[in-house]
Amino acid sequence: MTIRICVSFIPKNVDEALKLINKAEKYKPDFIEVRLDQITEMDRLAEIPSSTNIPLIATNRSVECGGSFRGSEGERINVLKKAAHAGFNYVDIEVSTPGLKELTKELRFKGVKTIVSFHDFVGTPNYDELNKILEFQLENGAEICKIVTTAKKLEDNLTLMNFLTQVSKKAKIVCFAMGDLGKISRLLSPLFGGFFTIASLEKGGETAPGQLTIQELKTAYQALGVYE
Repeated sequence: MTIRICVSFIPKNVDEALKLINKAEKYKPDFIEVRLDQITEMDRLAEIPSSTNIPLIATNRSVECGGSFRGSEGERINVLKKAAHAGFNYVDIEVSTPGLKELTKELRFKGVKTIVSFHDFVGTPNYDELNKILEFQLENGAEICKIVTTAKKLEDNLTLMNFLTQVSKKAKIVCFAMGDLGKISRLLSPLFGGFFTIASLEKGGETAPGQLTIQELKTAYQALGVYE
């Protein structure tokens, strides 16, 4: 069992991204997700990965997928390609992205690891549906599969942890539930085989509902005796 934590934030520009990365480094996260939804300075993108040795994930979420990028799908994908060229280690791609298999192949050719993400903002699918989503992600070139649902009842956390226990043996998978009722799954997912869990840098900086801060997660893991 390995506990890995990814800090996620949405900077308004490159300068803010650099400041947030500098602040995040003192917490020693295993990954940093830089949401590029609002960044327009594409000519400065390479400054972000050159500022740290922590593996960086580039993500660009559209409004329809819970983000704030308002351009076309082509423009959104182009930002991710530029991030790959700029030196980001991972690129996160929505499972609904047109030409998904070709895009993951192109990014992997550039030496970037691909995360294929599925989000359900309404509820939590059952085990069989979750498994179908995972198979689709793997078939389309995902090196890491990300399945994030919404907890409507506490039992939804059990569904996800049971799923993680079974499938983490065959795939690198990030899986937990959003919302207040899903907080427990964010905490427990690495204990049940999740590749990493996602935290905010600090209170008020959450990129999704139910996110705990990295300090809250580390304190909880230390109390459980599973993290040094």
